[in-house]
Amino acid sequence: MVQTYQAAVDDFDRELARLMGVNETDLRCLEILLATEEIAPRELSTRLGLTTGSVTAMLDRLEKLGYLTRTPHPTDRRKTLVRITPDAAQRAYGLMAPFLEDAGQQVNDRYSAEQLELVADFLAFTEEIQQQHIRRLRELPSPRPGRTGGKQAPGPRGATGSRA
Repeated sequence: MVQTYQAAVDDFDRELARLMGVNETDLRCLEILLATEEIAPRELSTRLGLTTGSVTAMLDRLEKLGYLTRTPHPTDRRKTLVRITPDAAQRAYGLMAPFLEDAGQQVNDRYSAEQLELVADFLAFTEEIQQQHIRRLRELPSPRPGRTGGKQAPGPRGATGSRA
């Protein structure tokens, strides 16, 4: 059941990436930016499981598309902060809003508040388990050099956007 749900999430993400004109890793970056006011490239590197060089190339692509801005850190001039642009946020939310509104309505119509609490607890708990195993997998040596672009398989989803 969870694998079927994950496949549907992956399909939705692929279509969203297509409509935004980006690859799936770039879309994941935009999802992180939607959830945070600003973030450092190094943190994006960690959350996406990419090298800092790959993150720089990704940020260059997204900046060229007008999807993000980079600004100097206010207290450390060696660092940069990344923010999603208002236009990119509006475009992404415009594509996601019909799904979010429809799903929210249908779920609320179908399940009681008590049932939804149980589902939320299940999702939070399984996300914690998944994060534990992501950390475990990251500690294992890779049999070959890691990829640096495109969608990582399966790719870390970060603490705020993990899908169980």
